[in-house]
Amino acid sequence: MSTHRITVIGSALSGNKGAAAMLESAVQTLGERLGEVQFTLLSMYPEEDRAQNPYPNLEVVAADPKTLGVTINSLALAYRLLPPLRGLLRRHPAIRALADSDVLLDQGGITFTDGREKFLLYNVASILPALNLHTPVFKCAQAVGPFKNPINRIVSKIFLPKAQTLVTRGRITHEFAEGLGLTNLVAGADYAFSLEMDGTEEQGLREAGVDLDFFADGDVVGVCPSVVLQKKVEARGEDYIGQQIAFIERLRRDGKKVLLVPHSVRTGTEKTHNNDLPLCTRINDLLVPGEDVLFVDRELSSQQLRHLIGRCDLFVASRFHAMVSSLAMAVPTLVIGWSHKYREVLEMFELEEWAFGHDQLTPSYLWERFEELSSRREEVQGRLDQHLPEVKQRSLMQADLIAELVRERAALRD
Repeated sequence: MSTHRITVIGSALSGNKGAAAMLESAVQTLGERLGEVQFTLLSMYPEEDRAQNPYPNLEVVAADPKTLGVTINSLALAYRLLPPLRGLLRRHPAIRALADSDVLLDQGGITFTDGREKFLLYNVASILPALNLHTPVFKCAQAVGPFKNPINRIVSKIFLPKAQTLVTRGRITHEFAEGLGLTNLVAGADYAFSLEMDGTEEQGLREAGVDLDFFADGDVVGVCPSVVLQKKVEARGEDYIGQQIAFIERLRRDGKKVLLVPHSVRTGTEKTHNNDLPLCTRINDLLVPGEDVLFVDRELSSQQLRHLIGRCDLFVASRFHAMVSSLAMAVPTLVIGWSHKYREVLEMFELEEWAFGHDQLTPSYLWERFEELSSRREEVQGRLDQHLPEVKQRSLMQADLIAELVRERAALRD
């Protein structure tokens, strides 16, 4: 049986561990369904991703924004327009991977959406090379829309119909996409809900110096700040770090222990893109010292993070995939977000009331919502336990669709 080939873009192993969870879910689930699969990751952070790559069947190819936007897109266009040069063009690893792949998986978490027009060029550049090489594009579960901005609407109407399949990550996205007239839609759930742990997480955490005995007694509340939220709050002149510190100190006075955990970390850099560690370090440094706070001050794997989050009794998330991890581990969760993407996932659990926007974030409102979550913990836990199997099935469904597409392409090739 020949080896199947799949190229992935929009996710990573380093940095945002939600991206890692989506990528690793694809590697796990498609390997189970297809047998021998060779994956190629077109990576924004190739050196960091290579350093953290545990998969022998995953090749990491450089696709930082300049390389992707200029080099890979130009070569892909030349491949389409100049067939005699294809042998030469295949020397570039990204072109060779796309030409040989049965599908490109676009795992961008949120694309083609109003308010993020500065990323629109990247959204197009991510899928255009595959389109030029006639490799089907499968947009894994993600948020798209709304499409009220004329530029976003025009570009979306041109490019989103060209995808073989677009898996919507919730009701609101699905309605936005239907409103645009798209017919290539499948209603699904985030791919990271499919992530399986291998049983080595606890040992790995202890080897990384994480004190798991911290969870032995007392209620632990996980708190996951976000530099994205920090920028939005501070843009309106408010003190995000001060708000986080006040909330954590109030939890401690209330007898709770606190896990302070960044869900997006890039080792060895102070740059804040996809990196919440400098923010969390600053918050931790300003807290009153004490043994009732456990600060995760290093980059962990997506599975280790999920195991750690699952040890919490309650969780307060500001990173999307920190929320996914806590929901996947059935931990009652309060979410502070900036997009419809949070609420539509919570809707699948009938828990959308537990999300609110950064524009509502004040110390008093945050504490009020947390106290209500705490008082209704059993009710929330019941809904998580009730809906989680169905949500996981909706997530796994896209693996079935991808595997079917790959088999069809392989049959045509043979």
